[in-house]
Amino acid sequence: MTYQASSMSVASTNIKTGTAKILDDLRSIARQYMASAGSHDWQHTLRVYRLCERIGPAEGADMLVLRAAALLHDIGRGVQDKSQGKVCHARKGAELAVRLLADLPIDKARRDNIVHCIRTHRFRDGLVPQTIEAKVLFDADKLDAIGAVGVARAYLFAGEQGACLHNPDVDVRKVAPYSADDTGYREYVVKLARIRDRMLTDSGRRLAAGRHAFMKAFFKRFLMEYRGEK
Repeated sequence: MTYQASSMSVASTNIKTGTAKILDDLRSIARQYMASAGSHDWQHTLRVYRLCERIGPAEGADMLVLRAAALLHDIGRGVQDKSQGKVCHARKGAELAVRLLADLPIDKARRDNIVHCIRTHRFRDGLVPQTIEAKVLFDADKLDAIGAVGVARAYLFAGEQGACLHNPDVDVRKVAPYSADDTGYREYVVKLARIRDRMLTDSGRRLAAGRHAFMKAFFKRFLMEYRGEK
């Protein structure tokens, strides 16, 4: 199904106030779900939210839909982490969002779009973001996984799994996730190095280029220092 975002009128103070109230309510709800989400914590949500605010207007997004989706996009992450990756947080988050949005004064087209954004923000199940809001959220979430912040998050996640700093004796492409060899370098080789080429918006592609260059230089230097060459 293709979702289309409805237009949002901001002609009256009442609508602006209503929008602000909706986002405040969703912010409070979302934060409760992020208490134990580790490298996908509340600060990650806020960074993605800020990136959406930067990219969204340039791409012509419905900002109510985009902001709401950004706040809720990782509410299923805690369930995925507890399951050691067996549960998809995008799927779980979308299921939770359907219930959370049901009682809010948002029209059905927007609610469906928000859920679609959450469901498709991850590289899973062959699902592709269809609306501009879903594409912007996808890019914002991926941008937070690369660059300087992405490197820091990769090692934070590795630490959460009890992984070592680096193991030069293994082929990182064959290492199991959530294992002692699920290192920051493995995350870069298997996932992060490919993200730049998966961006869906012009704004996302421009930002990803700089972040990718930094990350590539970092890991080149990392390996040299690890081998004692620098």
